[in-house]
Amino acid sequence: MLERVVGTAPYFLIVAVRCFAMLMTLPLFSMRTISRSAKLALTFYMAYVILPHLQYELYSPYIGNNGAFSIDYILLIIGEGFIGIIIGFYINIIFTAFSTAGQFFAFQMGFSASEVYDSLSQVENPLMGQFFNLIALLIFLNNHWAQKLFTSGLISSFETLNVFKLLLEAGRERLIVFMLSGLTKLFADAFIIALPIMGTLFLVTVTTGILSKAAPQMNLLSEGFPIMILFAFFIITSVLGVLCDFFIESFAQGFQRIQDLFAFYRGGVL
Repeated sequence: MLERVVGTAPYFLIVAVRCFAMLMTLPLFSMRTISRSAKLALTFYMAYVILPHLQYELYSPYIGNNGAFSIDYILLIIGEGFIGIIIGFYINIIFTAFSTAGQFFAFQMGFSASEVYDSLSQVENPLMGQFFNLIALLIFLNNHWAQKLFTSGLISSFETLNVFKLLLEAGRERLIVFMLSGLTKLFADAFIIALPIMGTLFLVTVTTGILSKAAPQMNLLSEGFPIMILFAFFIITSVLGVLCDFFIESFAQGFQRIQDLFAFYRGGVL
């Protein structure tokens, strides 16, 4: 094992840099509670497994006889880290859609003041955003998307893509469209998830306002927050199965778009 790593050290470092950059931006693995030494150990293990699948023809022209002392190799290392960040960031976008959906209706149900630090997304997040984030994480692990990301995503990227392909005009345009479409899909998915709850809570708010005007002695506005919370949890419980199916479909579509991106670079000319 050691001889294999030492014999292909420049290529091994290329694989390790991309894997480490992806782990540092990937949900769950990027959490500060996971030690840096564990991430490094996982990085070297992943690099050792991926190394036989590496297309050396993509990288050998930029390594040459000078190895790690060439400018091209240093730029290649930096670019590999950039590619790893792109992959991890795109997966993070999918998770952010679920968290954003919780933020959309948290204000309506009276949970907007309950923002606490979310160790998964590493931002201040309402409780409902954390709840949806946790469900998405459980679905992500239960459906083995982490293994699929490693096998069909990360390994495929080493077979088709390096940073010099991204520098081509067609490669840059494709990458920009890929990232912008991911951000667009983020808000679209978040709106679809939150729409049933937001719509129902809006109707409850209107009904409460009408009743409070018709019968002021009932003082329904003071009872509005418990009613909102009760209705919100009832709706979430009712549509949770449909939401889980939507989460699975979102992950499937996200991984398909990543594979389409790699397929585009596989057909491109360097």
